[in-house]
Amino acid sequence: MENGKLQIIYFEKIDSTQKYLIEKIKNNSLIPPVCIWSEMQTDGIGSRNNKWIGKKGNLFFSFALEQAKLKEVPLESLSIYFGWIFKKTLNKLGSKAVMKWPNDIYLIKEKPKKIGGVITNITRNTIICGIGLNTKFAPNNEFESLDIEIKNDKILKSFFSNLQTQTWEHVINEYKAEFEEYKKIFAISGKLLGDGSLSNNKKRIYSKR
Repeated sequence: MENGKLQIIYFEKIDSTQKYLIEKIKNNSLIPPVCIWSEMQTDGIGSRNNKWIGKKGNLFFSFALEQAKLKEVPLESLSIYFGWIFKKTLNKLGSKAVMKWPNDIYLIKEKPKKIGGVITNITRNTIICGIGLNTKFAPNNEFESLDIEIKNDKILKSFFSNLQTQTWEHVINEYKAEFEEYKKIFAISGKLLGDGSLSNNKKRIYSKR
């Protein structure tokens, strides 16, 4: 992705930024790099085929990049790559967010509560990443909302600015330290390897995009 080349399209309301962008990439209606974002999503996609509950005012976006632009990033760890950069973006803006392996964003107060998540697909040699964040509202008591007050478009702008500067080596080396610090809190065992997988009892566990 090069400066000034990213197309950003805003919808006041959408069923799913991820579904919409995948469809447009498949029929060549949109070409990467492009981002679809909204503050109201009615049928969002979560990881492991779960539904991401969308409350009006939160941040929902999906973006498409050419797969060739990210050759260095292991395919199984694309969500780790994008998730860490997004988490670091929130930190730079004043949040105490942390990342749970492999693709969730949390706040840790009395207990860990999820505030966001990342899902990544590959379609026609194009990486399509979707991110949802409870910037304003948590859907229920099992979740939390962001711990800073900030406009969604500022988060988006900051994220894409940071995305242009981060290599996979830098991301995984930074994340390893946080992973070790919080893995007991998240009840995760194993060692984080250089490709983003976990080594557990001599077996490797890979994240699912």
